[in-house]
Amino acid sequence: MNKKYLACAVLTVSDTRTAGDDTSGNLLAESLAHAGHYCRKREIVKDNVYQIRRVLSDWIADDTIQVIITTGGTGFSHRDSTPEAVLPLLDRRIDGFGELFRQISYEEIGSSTIQSRAFAGMANHTLIFCLPGSNHACQTAWDRILREQLDSDHKPCNFASHFDVHAQS
Repeated sequence: MNKKYLACAVLTVSDTRTAGDDTSGNLLAESLAHAGHYCRKREIVKDNVYQIRRVLSDWIADDTIQVIITTGGTGFSHRDSTPEAVLPLLDRRIDGFGELFRQISYEEIGSSTIQSRAFAGMANHTLIFCLPGSNHACQTAWDRILREQLDSDHKPCNFASHFDVHAQS
């Protein structure tokens, strides 16, 4: 079987981050590249439901993007609005992602993981993974879930196998 490399996009949701200090976005983009995937698009938006939806709707409609990873806005504060922005856009949820992420996080941060609203789903055949904004949470999600699930060689199953063709650079 030929290894599949995916065309991805990274969206940072933050009221304070800039291109110069977007460490969690950098971590995800670099992790994707290290695994051989292509980071085609990258953007930072304010934690605003409509700004998040604007960018994601464009990316979901773009046939060249197969995977979107967001970082930020999944907490429980009054400013965190990523779930409210993204969930209505999904065709299907990947319920096990959030459950597994919180289980893994519990090992690392204890009961504070209950405030994480990390989740995943699919819209228009585009996978969407919504992660917390901390570098540690992004690293945990990448190392313990995403790296394997985006690897077409991972057995017994992976998300990369849902795509028919290799991403073009």
